[in-house]
Amino acid sequence: MKRTVISSALVLALFFSVALWGKEFRFTNNNSVAPAAAGKVDVEHDRNSNTRLRIHVYHLADPDKLTPAKSAYVVWVQPAGKPALNVGQLRVNEDLEGTLTATTPYKTFDVFITAEDNAHADSPTGQEMLRTAVDR
Repeated sequence: MKRTVISSALVLALFFSVALWGKEFRFTNNNSVAPAAAGKVDVEHDRNSNTRLRIHVYHLADPDKLTPAKSAYVVWVQPAGKPALNVGQLRVNEDLEGTLTATTPYKTFDVFITAEDNAHADSPTGQEMLRTAVDR
């Protein structure tokens, strides 16, 4: 009985500590190319005070099925007043879901996803699919 109470208390403490450190930001969708696309960004601190992003999207068609067709979805991080940084390619599975984990030193920034011809693009040029603002 005593072990169960202690275990339960530890689980609750862990849950609340994660809830205090982590935040969730929902993407907004303002495009007509993939109107059902949606998603979220879970944000946490790492031990170096960087921001860890866990991006999850759903109802996002394969980029080669878009009109015009593209080769990849790229996730961008853009702090205010600075250029957007390519933090990785978001791959979409057969269930139209995709995930990506990335890290950035910034605390306040926008996260957005574009459909690009090149997954290694230096700047966003393609159609913006989803966007959110992060402030931790």
